[in-house]
Amino acid sequence: MSAAIDQSVLLPYQQRWVNDNSPVKVIEKSRRIGLSYGEAADDVLYAASSAGANVYYISYNKEMTQGFIQDCAGWAKAYQAAASQIEESVIEAEDKQILSYTIKFDSGNQIQAFTSNPRNLRSKGRPGERLVIDEAAFVDDIEELLKAAMAMTIWGGQIRIISTHNGEENPFNELVTDIRAGKYDYSLHRVDLDDALADGFYKRICKVTGVTWTREGEAQWRQQLINRYKPNEDEELFCIPAQGGGSYLTRVMIEACMAPAPVLRFNGTREFNAMPEPLRAAQMADWIIDNLKPVLATLNPRRQHALGQDFARSGDLSVIAPMEIGETLHRTVPFLMEMHNVPFKQQEQVLFAIGDALPRLCGVAIDSRGNGSYMGEAATDKWGSIVDQVMATENWYRERMPRYKARFEDGTITLPKDDDLVDDHRAFKLVRGVARLPEGKTSGERHGDGAMACVLADHAAEMEAVEIDFTPAPLPGSRQDNDSDSDDIEPTGFGIGGGAW
Repeated sequence: MSAAIDQSVLLPYQQRWVNDNSPVKVIEKSRRIGLSYGEAADDVLYAASSAGANVYYISYNKEMTQGFIQDCAGWAKAYQAAASQIEESVIEAEDKQILSYTIKFDSGNQIQAFTSNPRNLRSKGRPGERLVIDEAAFVDDIEELLKAAMAMTIWGGQIRIISTHNGEENPFNELVTDIRAGKYDYSLHRVDLDDALADGFYKRICKVTGVTWTREGEAQWRQQLINRYKPNEDEELFCIPAQGGGSYLTRVMIEACMAPAPVLRFNGTREFNAMPEPLRAAQMADWIIDNLKPVLATLNPRRQHALGQDFARSGDLSVIAPMEIGETLHRTVPFLMEMHNVPFKQQEQVLFAIGDALPRLCGVAIDSRGNGSYMGEAATDKWGSIVDQVMATENWYRERMPRYKARFEDGTITLPKDDDLVDDHRAFKLVRGVARLPEGKTSGERHGDGAMACVLADHAAEMEAVEIDFTPAPLPGSRQDNDSDSDDIEPTGFGIGGGAW
């Protein structure tokens, strides 16, 4: 945002929006929190500057368009920017009339606001021109509009897309989901009612209306607003698109990304768990040698690997999912390790056996809620900064799950072919517009555990961590290679026992 705008005039979320100079930026927002007002402030500065360009604004009705252009006129007066009066004209379309409102500046640039999607938009796009699409989820033929708009960026143009939600299947929500999935490198903002309140939205209302702000008054105002928007308050105020509730991933989508691979299972029987810990450790060590080591020996030593664990001590399953990162960045889970009712120390044994054997280990993500905090801390002690102790919140799911789903849509992930793992993935549901595992068991003793381990592994694979790898140093007295010509190294002193270099 230009320094010409007094920072105190706009609230923090408005400032963050206008300060973002990304070529394409998108915001999902609550109703009536002043995003368009802040956008108008920035657009006037941009058009009034000789270094700026034309600004085109599109919304879906006359009232919104008039409101925006009046805000622009108000900001132009506040900036003392030389500008014309608002000019109104009519564009004749094939089946409707589109009103156009224009403010011209001495810079030679103008702000032109339309009440609908003009067909001549494709002719726009001179260097630096800006397009603002307000309440994009409600604009006619938004998909075609976006296709035309993207051409503006070729010559350094800018696109600003602002909207509340209008259903899960709406192209605006699909765009937001694709951005979160990493399909587009657009900048994404999100401001719901509570975000706005935290940034002083209600305090600003009180200042403008002459009401004394109190914490109790704000809470009462918030609840009254929610009551007025019922039953659509989630979509209108909290950025949660309506009409959710089905399975997030379909069986066809999941099975298309599966191939034969081992699923190892260990059940902590009553007899096993009653043994003294040293005896349990010995038995688990034997099991690892007999069952796990042969699988680990098949891993590709040239590829980076990550690891995710969805932890459970009893009741649910504890699942470990290694993940190979292929040369083309394709993700492959070479095997799964499932444990049921296994004590902490033996789960730690298995985790360490897998993690230490994974070639070029580059990231570890452990479900560290509740009892999982033990395993998360143990893994951090073992592998350090490459471990993420994940506390999965709604926001974590919101950011992570679209990226994971995109792997199935693009065919860039391969999982072990296992019916339980299919069911685990189908357990993800849209809850308040966010894909997550609902409370309670999904089938048998499972709670989507295998799928969550894979999600965590995918998260770990995207961590920007330095991989753990080493070359063993030679023991004192040994030869490093055939070129060594020293015959008199004494096997004593500092460094005896080898190490890593």
